[in-house]
Amino acid sequence: MDEQCNVCANICESGDQFEDTQESIHFRKVINTYRSYRPHSLRRLARTSEYLSSLPESHRQKLLKYQSHLEDVRNCIEQNATLMKEIIVDVSRMFENIEYPNCEKGDNCRNAVRPTTVDTEKTYSVLKQIVREWSADGINERKICFQPILNEINERFADRVKSEVSILVPGAGLGRLAYDIAVQGYTCQGNEYSLLMLFTSNFILNKCKGTDLFTIYPWIHQYHNNLFAVDQIKAVKFPDADPSAIPAGTNFSMAAGSFIEVYTNKNKWDCVATCFFIDTSHNVLAYVETIWNCLKPGGIWINFGPLLYHFADMPNENSIEPSYDILREAILSFGFEMAKEQTDVRCHYTQNFRAMLSYEYRSVFFVCIKPS
Repeated sequence: MDEQCNVCANICESGDQFEDTQESIHFRKVINTYRSYRPHSLRRLARTSEYLSSLPESHRQKLLKYQSHLEDVRNCIEQNATLMKEIIVDVSRMFENIEYPNCEKGDNCRNAVRPTTVDTEKTYSVLKQIVREWSADGINERKICFQPILNEINERFADRVKSEVSILVPGAGLGRLAYDIAVQGYTCQGNEYSLLMLFTSNFILNKCKGTDLFTIYPWIHQYHNNLFAVDQIKAVKFPDADPSAIPAGTNFSMAAGSFIEVYTNKNKWDCVATCFFIDTSHNVLAYVETIWNCLKPGGIWINFGPLLYHFADMPNENSIEPSYDILREAILSFGFEMAKEQTDVRCHYTQNFRAMLSYEYRSVFFVCIKPS
C-alpha cells in the first residue's frame, strides 16, 4: 500500500472486544509471540539434536547427513527469525486511529502476558500463509480459491466504473485477495481480526516496494513426512507481486477488528467476498446476517471455502456446526437468492506439495444476491 491506502484500524470502537488494558496486553502478547519464534524453534531443534547425540556411535555415523541437515535447519530458523523481527518494527504505529505504547525496543513489554506454545506455533502458520498469498509457490492455491471470486466480480460489475464499486473482504488474512481486487481499480477494504496476521499484512502491504524482496523457509518446522531433506529447507521468496503497485487514487484499506462488530452500517457495500471465512465464527448465522445487512440492495455475496468450523470441539468455546444443506436453507431464509453454486471443489490450504502427507478440502463456491 502507499499513502492512499494505509492500514486503518477499527478495533474496539464499540468497547466490546477488549477493555483498554486488555487490548494493550493482547497487543504486546502478539509482539512477544513473534519474538518467541526463535527460542521456541531452537528448543524444538535442540531436542532432536540432543537425542541424536545420545544414540550409539555406530548409528550416529550412519546419520552424518542427517546431522548436517539439522544444522541447515538451524540456519533457516535464524533467517526466519530475522524476518520476524522486521515484521514487528513500528507495529505500535500501524493503525491510523490508535497508537500503542512503543514496545518494539528494549525490555518494556517482555513481562507482558507470555505467549503459550500454541501461540508461538501460530507463527509457523504465518510463514505458510505468506507462501499461499504472496509467493509464486502459492499460485495454484490462489488460482483455485481466489480466481473464481475475481472472475465473478469482473463479470458482475463489467458495466460499472470500478472505482465506484465497493467490495469488502472479511477474513482478509495477509491481504492478497483484497489487493488483487484493489489493483484492478475497485474500492476495496479487507477486514482481519487476528493481530498475528495484521502485523504481517502491514509489513507486506506498507513496507514491501517491489517483488521477491525476502526469503523464508516455511517448511522447516515440518520434521516428518519429508521425502527429501532439501524439501524441509526449501526457500521461498516473497512477495511475487508488488504491493505498492496499487493505482494512484485507489481506495484500498485494511480494517482491524471483529467483522460483526465493525460492519454495523447497513446497505453500504456492493459486494462481500469471503474465502475460507464463514466457518471461523462461533455462530455462522451471525456472519450471514452481517453480510445481509451490510450489502446494498442488489449487492452480491461471493463465497468460497469449506465448513471446518474453527471453534468446534475447542475447550471453553461455544460453536454450532450446521451442514451445508442446512446452512444453505438458512442463507436463503434471510432473503438471499442463490445465483450460482458449485460443490465438491477440490482445493488445498497452505499445503506443502512436496510432503508425503497432504489434506484436501471439497469446498463450496456460491454467489448470492440480495434482491433490490
